[in-house]
Amino acid sequence: MRRSNRLVLLIGVLLAAVAFVGIIVLSQPSCTGTDCNNGVRQTPNPNGPVVVAIADIPLSTRIRADQVQVNTVPITSILPGAFTDPSQVVGQVARQPVVSGSQITQQITNPQQGVITNITCPVTLRCMSLQVDQVSGVGTVIKTGDYVDMVVGITADKFPVITLNPADNSIQVLAGLNNTSVKLLLQGLQVMGTLLPPAAPPAAGASAPPTTSGGGPTTLNGQSQIVVLAVSAQQAEVLKFAQIDGQISLALRSPDDFIDPATGQPLPPTTAETTGVTLKVLVDNYGVLPPELVQTVTPLASPSPRR
Repeated sequence: MRRSNRLVLLIGVLLAAVAFVGIIVLSQPSCTGTDCNNGVRQTPNPNGPVVVAIADIPLSTRIRADQVQVNTVPITSILPGAFTDPSQVVGQVARQPVVSGSQITQQITNPQQGVITNITCPVTLRCMSLQVDQVSGVGTVIKTGDYVDMVVGITADKFPVITLNPADNSIQVLAGLNNTSVKLLLQGLQVMGTLLPPAAPPAAGASAPPTTSGGGPTTLNGQSQIVVLAVSAQQAEVLKFAQIDGQISLALRSPDDFIDPATGQPLPPTTAETTGVTLKVLVDNYGVLPPELVQTVTPLASPSPRR
């Protein structure tokens, strides 16, 4: 009898132990997500990779592989839009100056265009703005960090040809002469910022604008753009004169024209020699044919017979 009591007691203890283990297992929360391993929730890594600059990167230069590296930092300190792999940034143009130690973000390689919050002019230069449209401003897609040339056209009315009558000293403007003049006036100007007007909401009932094959909207609507350029003191005077009496167009340049291929550092702009263009230059140098004078002889009318 005593032996039976011991057996019952032993079985009771075993059942109690099994029940206790079962309660513990059932009380654990289920884990089936990507952060689980065999049903056990894993503690997330508090750190993450980020691309940082290990050298100063000037505005308008292409980011090189030896200027960046990947650091592991706390996730809470990673900036929005930060890149995690150097291949995402190498070869991209820096649209703002980068200080060594800074994280490389989309704001550096592809910032929001048409908005200026701060402009830092290069030492010894001045920042001046001019207004262009979709035709004169390369489609109004000029970006901060680009380089442009300024082409100016002076219309014929600014170059009047006159004759002086010595009898009464009167002046007469000769008509019919083409005195229009065009010149690539300023070259290698660095763009420090751009401004675009806010997009107008579509009119009620208006159809959506056509889109390009890339999916972006495109429409020729005469949109204007303000482009801020870094210029010297002399260039500032030339630019102002062109704004008053000329028609300005901007020509976009390759950033590689202004980067030393060996060091990757900025190069001073070089000036290409141009002739300028007038109608005479087009005729003499480009074979434009001037109109020929066509002379016709009209026979005289027969005299009326006398009566």
